[in-house]
Amino acid sequence: MPIEQTLSLIKPDGVARGLIGDVIGRFEKHGLKIRAMKMLHLSLDQAQAFYAVHQERPFYDSLTQFMSSGPIVAMILEGENAIRVNRDLMGATDYRQADPGTIRADFARDIEANIVHGSDAPGTAKAEIAFFFNALEQV
Repeated sequence: MPIEQTLSLIKPDGVARGLIGDVIGRFEKHGLKIRAMKMLHLSLDQAQAFYAVHQERPFYDSLTQFMSSGPIVAMILEGENAIRVNRDLMGATDYRQADPGTIRADFARDIEANIVHGSDAPGTAKAEIAFFFNALEQV
């Protein structure tokens, strides 16, 4: 199985509700290693740039407003099939459809305020990691 890196974000709702440790614990328990991590507060412009791929979607404005509403935690996770493992741990975007025991099923209260974000493919992971971390910040 390939060793991969992926970006994971704990969104403003997860940070505000004190779920950082719970989320990180799930990643580590399932073999993902944190290779970089930082807390930051995105500006609206930064959130819009990060989610530019969704610019034409009806939820773009509310998503970018939400993502710039408070601090987030950005992480590079690494491990065997890290992208798939992370996405499986997160659960479906709509927390009401997420499998029991996933982060979103256990903690989310809203389809946008759904605790976490994770890259969906190797190319996306590479671009998203580069958005948040420079080479000196990566272990």
